[in-house]
Amino acid sequence: MGPHPAVAAIRLAVRRVLHDILTERSETPPASGGQPLVLVACSGGADSMALASALAFEAPRLSVLAGAVTVDHGLQAGSELRAAEVVARLGAMRLDPVESVAVTVGREGGPEAAARDARYTALDAAAERHRAAAVLLGHTRDDQAETVLLGLARGSGTRSLAGMAAVSGPAGRYRRPFLQLDRQTARKACLVQSIPVWDDPHNADPAYTRSRLRHEGLPALEKALGKGVVEALARTAQLSRDDADALDAWATEADSRVRDGAGQLECAKLYALPPAVRRRVLRRALIAAGAPAGSLFARHIEEVDRLITGWRGQGAINLPGRVEARRQGGRLVVRQG
Repeated sequence: MGPHPAVAAIRLAVRRVLHDILTERSETPPASGGQPLVLVACSGGADSMALASALAFEAPRLSVLAGAVTVDHGLQAGSELRAAEVVARLGAMRLDPVESVAVTVGREGGPEAAARDARYTALDAAAERHRAAAVLLGHTRDDQAETVLLGLARGSGTRSLAGMAAVSGPAGRYRRPFLQLDRQTARKACLVQSIPVWDDPHNADPAYTRSRLRHEGLPALEKALGKGVVEALARTAQLSRDDADALDAWATEADSRVRDGAGQLECAKLYALPPAVRRRVLRRALIAAGAPAGSLFARHIEEVDRLITGWRGQGAINLPGRVEARRQGGRLVVRQG
């Protein structure tokens, strides 16, 4: 008798990702050689515990070393005890190394963005410290649907509708095996394997935008439009990602053609670009000058774009990260104040 369908599904998803990692290493062997180490980022919730269990099962069968990292954000009383419990559970799965990393969450960009930034900084450091080939993240199809809706609400363009990539980060460090699986599959896999899970109270706190979307917004959409909304949003993410990748490549190529000999952006040449490409060139320039990517919204790009397409002698535009954009002598000057 084979494993429960939910367990089989999560294992297959992880097996495919591990095969991809091994294939990439065979094509470009690392200098260190030896067995690759793959870490799983684990909060103790159902999604990441299911992912950890699947990695613990599949890794030895493919001669891959498997470890885990849990990040203690310190946002709740007793968080260090919760982190210690997660470490113990991961160790019981025979993952090694397993560690808990405490972080300090700032305030920039709001509580959710600040926690995310602190978490990825910690995961990047752990991956470097252990020379991990990859870090697995437990985002599911439901998380993808929420991300697409949040991007739609912000009006941030095609890239924000693309949601989360299956592979992201420096050198493809982060892998998301569960983007095609729903949240209930991961929870069921934990249930049938008797894996204890921790439900973060922040995930049910209406003070957080994603929590309201999860418990109120998506259910309302499914009630109004019928089942299949989550799957449709996930498909939208993939289609949007394909379009955004193509436009980004075009913008990268166009960037060098719209600059003068000193590297300044020429307004006339920017004006000649298709709007979607021009806005990407502008966004790249703002980020390069120091504007935080997560704080740049469509309205910011539109204001800068009007310096090109609707020039009436308007003054400088102040942007996130103390970045300033102004039109001067036929050039778009972008600098950090």
